[in-house]
Amino acid sequence: MRIIARKTLRDFWEIHPDSEAGLRHWFETITKQDWDMPNRVVEAFNGADTVGNGRIVFNIGRNKYRLIIKFVYETQIGYVRFIGTHKEYDKIEDIQDI
Repeated sequence: MRIIARKTLRDFWEIHPDSEAGLRHWFETITKQDWDMPNRVVEAFNGADTVGNGRIVFNIGRNKYRLIIKFVYETQIGYVRFIGTHKEYDKIEDIQDI
């Protein structure tokens, strides 16, 4: 799986250094495999949930941060749609819009 854009993750962990280890682990795990369906991704990550329209939300840093990725399994590309604190995540009105 290829992730667009890793720079977004790097920029985030520069502001929130305690997220770096979790984001690096997530990135290494995701990019080492070809994923064919959301259920397999969720099985690999405790606390991850599908939120519709190809999106999965991941808990990072013991649920302090949230990461939403839109997966396109046919092309093996995942797009970073949101990275933020749990509090910022709670303010999202419609995940389908991001």
